[in-house]
Amino acid sequence: MDRKKAGVPLVCHGHSRPVVDLFYSPVTPDGCFLISASKDSNPMIRNGDTGDWIGTFEGHKGAVWSCCLDTNALRAASGSADFSAKVWDALTGEEFHSFEHKHIVRACAFSEDTHLLLTGGLEKILRIYDMNRPDAAPREIDKSPGSVRTVAWLHSDQSILSCCTDMGGVRLWDVRSGKIAQTLEIKATVTSAEVSQDGRYIITADGSSVKFWDANYFGLVKSYNMPCNVESASLEPKYGNKFIAGGEDMWVHVFDFFTGEEITCNKGHHGPVHCVRFAPGGDSYASGSEDGTIRIWQLGPATSDEQESPPNANGKLKVNTVSDAARKIEGFHLPKDGQPEG
Repeated sequence: MDRKKAGVPLVCHGHSRPVVDLFYSPVTPDGCFLISASKDSNPMIRNGDTGDWIGTFEGHKGAVWSCCLDTNALRAASGSADFSAKVWDALTGEEFHSFEHKHIVRACAFSEDTHLLLTGGLEKILRIYDMNRPDAAPREIDKSPGSVRTVAWLHSDQSILSCCTDMGGVRLWDVRSGKIAQTLEIKATVTSAEVSQDGRYIITADGSSVKFWDANYFGLVKSYNMPCNVESASLEPKYGNKFIAGGEDMWVHVFDFFTGEEITCNKGHHGPVHCVRFAPGGDSYASGSEDGTIRIWQLGPATSDEQESPPNANGKLKVNTVSDAARKIEGFHLPKDGQPEG
């Protein structure tokens, strides 16, 4: 089929090394925010709609592999190769706490109620830190069968999922017992796992395919073979009728959820795409690449059965004025070469 090209993306510069993780906050009274993790050791937070740079969290001494924001976008967390997970004030950039580990931290996630932080990495241990008692020893979940690459909360913080770098499958853990309750059988290594915004699906990317699992009954709902080796996938959160995937061919692919048909290919990155995520409103999505850039893409004009706002005449996202939250950012440190481009 002919590939349809999307409009020109917003290109977000600032990182000097590959971008390896992206995370959107839910929509807050100040808008939504996008945090990025990079091998340059400096997580960055941006306006999720415009891509405008807000601040850089400085303090890690090694590559940052994972990043997240809590539900209110008031705190950020990051996991690093410097054997630490750090929690930051998302308004000032101040470091709240640094949780020391004994090996590389590859994954972190705030609980939905914002009170807990989950971490995992090459120690093969899942740890849960109480944000109300950050100096207390963390709870350690039963030993992971492999090095942890991805973690997420689901079922109103009653369950967590994890994927390993050195083996296939997704493991679902019961938080109360600390034991594996279910395993999604996938032969290949799972490089990304996302819980859909409505909690209905678990979306996995395993290189050759993107799979959708029932998040409550754990059955395989859909599985689509990919046109290239993909590293990350994300489901459109508003209608659930499209999903995106990115990988080694440097393109960001948009597919129909119901048929698996490719709708659009977005070309622009100059290196493999390591991470893709939909914005919470579903009207745009972001991609992070080996080339060190983040690109924010407009989903495109709505079809007749979708009541979405049309794009601007030039096909780009409208750049809004600086939000109130951005005005509060005073404690962030600029990189040595000055403020990065939005």
